[in-house]
Amino acid sequence: ACAEVAAALALVRKWARAMDFSRFLDDDFDVKDWVNAAFRVVHKETPAKVDGHAATLVMKLQLFIQEVNNAVEETSHQALQNMPRVLRDVEALKQEAAFLKEQMILVKEDIKKFEQDTAQSMQVLVEMDQVKSRMQTAAESLQEADKWSTLSADIEETFKTQDVAVISEKLMSMQSSLAMLVDTPDYNEKCVHLEALKNRLEALASPQIVATFNTQSVDQAKVFVKVFTEMERVPQLLAYYYKCHKVQLLTVWQELCQSDSTLDQQLTEFYDTLLASWHSHFQWATQVFKNPHEVVTVLLIQTLGAMVPSVSVCLNTSMERASQESKLNTLLDLYQTTVQFAKGLETAILPQLRECNLVKVMELVDAVYGPYKPYQLQYGELEESHLLIHISAVPLEHGEVIDCVQELSQSVGKLFSLSSGAMERCIKLTEGLGACGLLKALTSVFTKYVTDFNNTLQSLRKKCNLDSMLPDSHFHEDWQAFQNSVRIIATCGELLHQFGDFEQQLGNRILATAGKYLSDSYSPRSLSGVQEIGVLEKKNAAKNPWQEYNYLVKGNPAENASLMEILYTLKEKGTSSNTLLAVSRCAFARLNQSAHQLAFDSVFLRIKEQLLQVSKMEIWNLSGMGETLTGDLPSFSLTPLEYISNIGQYIMSLPLHLEPFVTQEDSNLELALHAGKLPFPPEQGDELPELDNMADYWLGSIARATMQTYCEVILQIPELSLHSTKQLITDIDYLINVMDALGLQPSRMLQNIVSLLKVKPEEFRHTAKAFPRRLTSSIAAMRKLDY
Repeated sequence: ACAEVAAALALVRKWARAMDFSRFLDDDFDVKDWVNAAFRVVHKETPAKVDGHAATLVMKLQLFIQEVNNAVEETSHQALQNMPRVLRDVEALKQEAAFLKEQMILVKEDIKKFEQDTAQSMQVLVEMDQVKSRMQTAAESLQEADKWSTLSADIEETFKTQDVAVISEKLMSMQSSLAMLVDTPDYNEKCVHLEALKNRLEALASPQIVATFNTQSVDQAKVFVKVFTEMERVPQLLAYYYKCHKVQLLTVWQELCQSDSTLDQQLTEFYDTLLASWHSHFQWATQVFKNPHEVVTVLLIQTLGAMVPSVSVCLNTSMERASQESKLNTLLDLYQTTVQFAKGLETAILPQLRECNLVKVMELVDAVYGPYKPYQLQYGELEESHLLIHISAVPLEHGEVIDCVQELSQSVGKLFSLSSGAMERCIKLTEGLGACGLLKALTSVFTKYVTDFNNTLQSLRKKCNLDSMLPDSHFHEDWQAFQNSVRIIATCGELLHQFGDFEQQLGNRILATAGKYLSDSYSPRSLSGVQEIGVLEKKNAAKNPWQEYNYLVKGNPAENASLMEILYTLKEKGTSSNTLLAVSRCAFARLNQSAHQLAFDSVFLRIKEQLLQVSKMEIWNLSGMGETLTGDLPSFSLTPLEYISNIGQYIMSLPLHLEPFVTQEDSNLELALHAGKLPFPPEQGDELPELDNMADYWLGSIARATMQTYCEVILQIPELSLHSTKQLITDIDYLINVMDALGLQPSRMLQNIVSLLKVKPEEFRHTAKAFPRRLTSSIAAMRKLDY
């Protein structure tokens, strides 16, 4: 039985070891989670054995606890047994540390005593070492002095050999010796003598140097580079190199200048030669010089600067010969030739830009573009002159009215064709840097166009007799002038539409091309300092000098500051609502207003001619017998006079002629109509449904003009009899009925006048209190009432 129990316990221990109890050591151990996990599998597979599994699990835990307790007891027992031995080891270590401390103190005292005993001896040794060093230096100086004397005596014989390498080696030895003789009294004389010898060597070698550079012998060139590097005369060697090849290139230019080719062709061929020379010389210089990029760059700089005649002189001559209208195009053609050359150089330099001397590259950029700088700074004046010449050739005035209207319509496309051309020229010639000059030129040409347009409108007014009344009072309708005026309004709408599109396009193009010159750190609050920091940032970032060239920075700082402000505004506020040409926009709006006034006057003139005769009509002065016969007649027995009938019929026909405002789908006409304003706006407090319909808006304006003018001429009538008063009331009522038929409100002034005219004499004083005093006084005077 004991054996069976032991076997059972061993089996249980085996199960307990097989279980994973490591989770009991976790910091986030949760008993519930562990128990649920232990029963999850059993519950799914054999739910009936859950109780047995629980008993087994409890037994395993009890055995595990027992084993843990045994392990703790055994470990504690071993620790107690080892404790005395540890204490003994600690005590022994403590004694050894105390002994070591005593020994260190003794060693320190011995070192201190040794230093005190030998201090004087060490000082003597240091002084002896200094004496030894000075003696060695003196001996070397004597040797070098003797060497200098020997070399100086032998140098003349060496020069006789004509061997540059041997002479150079001797001179380098003399230079080394001279470096040790700095403190000698005749040091300066020796330096002068050595420089004279170097000059002799250079003069001796100069024919060979020239021949080497002309034949482009790589091996021989390397020898001279080594010799001149050792003599510290590389700049003199490069001067020979530049002179040799510069002469060859300048000879090509002079031959081209003597040919019959145009300047454009001469520049193209010479630039091609320079570009080919760049590639060939760079390949050769790479094998010879340490900094081939800088060498070839300087060669081109010196060549461009030594051209006779210079590019600047040639440009001046070409511009002087060009006609006034072709100057700008001539300059642009020549500049484009130079741009192509510059792009070729940029393509050649760009791959090795980081290895180049950016200062020299900038000098090359200035040498290429420099001749055009004076013209670029004058771009605004050149463009303005060009535009004014061409816009003056656009005819607006013609003998016949219909021809004038046609020319005005066609001139809009020509105007903005010229403007777009100016924008493209600005970008091609100045990379957008001439934007300020372009804006001035555009403002000038738009002003000229508006002036010519206004002069044409004034001419049309005279041709249509809109500023003078016809001598006779005969009424006749003429709608031709109004129809032509509507076409002019549509032209103004096209003008406004194209101007808006052009202004936005202009802002986009300026920002796209010149925006690269605007530093990210630019702020308009500090126009100079912040931008300078931006320029330094660009230089430090080793950006492409060909793309960073800005002739305004030094040429015209004030214009550069203005350009930066424009670019900043476009960038921050966007180009859709820019105000680059605000002055011109206002001018075009006023021009549209003038066209509206022309159309209004062309309609209202016929009405005004009839109304201005009212105060002079003799009918108002009828009195006597006629007065007695007609005094008691009712008002409905009277009929409106001819003048008011003509006006009423004329106004009633207006909707037919205003129909194009409603039915015609013309976006330009609609734009102009909404942008323009008519005289005689609605009275304050009146309903304004007509503003939603342009035809009603025009009809309302003409009606109000008619009523206001009618009121003014009525008040100019000197005297009204009883009969004439009733006749005037009939005329006014007729006009009010016409307004009602058209859905228009009669003016308050006209209603007040007719009300005062209808008041009986005996009731006038009482009724007049509700009306303006000035009006009642005038009506009373006309009716000869005591008021």
